[in-house]
Amino acid sequence: MQSGISASQELHKAFNELVSSPSQRGVIVGIKDERLEPLQIIPSTSPDFSEDLTQLASLLKENEAAYIILRRYPNTPDGFVIVTYVPDTANVRSKMLFASTRLTLARELGTERFRETLFATTKVELTAEGFTKHDAHGAQKAPLTEEEQTLQNVKAAEAEASLGTMARSSHIESGINFPISAEALDALRGLQGGSYNLVQLRIDVPRETIEYLGKSTIAPEGFADAVSDKEPRYSFFRYQYKVEGKEEVPIVFIYTCPTESKVKERMIYATSRLGITRIVEREAGLEVAKKIEASNPVEITASTIGEEFHPKKEEKVAFSRPKRPGKR
Repeated sequence: MQSGISASQELHKAFNELVSSPSQRGVIVGIKDERLEPLQIIPSTSPDFSEDLTQLASLLKENEAAYIILRRYPNTPDGFVIVTYVPDTANVRSKMLFASTRLTLARELGTERFRETLFATTKVELTAEGFTKHDAHGAQKAPLTEEEQTLQNVKAAEAEASLGTMARSSHIESGINFPISAEALDALRGLQGGSYNLVQLRIDVPRETIEYLGKSTIAPEGFADAVSDKEPRYSFFRYQYKVEGKEEVPIVFIYTCPTESKVKERMIYATSRLGITRIVEREAGLEVAKKIEASNPVEITASTIGEEFHPKKEEKVAFSRPKRPGKR
């Protein structure tokens, strides 16, 4: 998801105007056609940051994700904050996209400009009271909750990926620094052997590891019956087909993320999916030919997979020119 997404010229212009104009409090940013675009300028109606926050309730939608850039600390180069607003009712693909692209936004506009980055799922978190709680938490340095720790890990992992570095015990080059189990690698290495054609992996969030879940032999149309429709999954499927009488057995990576999944799970799986394919190719010796993503396993059918290798040809329909009006 991160690939190809960048800030538009309009966003760069809008942000530069925000930096130079004290009459503006912030800008709401969305993703359209693989571009980060400004959606709404937030005017500064008061020198008090807390009072300007009251505008957000009417500007944000209950079911649409957005980024919110706010001027919080005046008269300082790094006086801005980025809020990633991902409501629980947003479309699952939108949630994954916004969660995995937020680092790109800061990088495109200049990370040195942003003192803080926040993650919110409700409008209440973006009120004066919500920011006060955020500040109090940071000042007290209280023990992080599981979800807060997960979000912190995501930020750190994304930062490392953006700098081209890799954590010492990391097995993933982009996203979260979760190691993959030896059992998972063994199963993946045997995938080309022919005794099974599907290997499933899952992320153990508390233990922060990628674990082997199981292997099986299925027909392409049986994928939905084999994979959970309640939790995200990384699946590696050996697809078998023939081309001009020659048998081909490419490996297909299938990432499924049901809408019932928890927000933090969706975010973690989304930001780790690129890294897991890289480690599989490098350490398990598998070449991933195609990558497919779906919200629910039922979306993955024999046709879905087949069309990746045999794209449907568009049928050209001849344009029928209307008859000129005239005598009958």
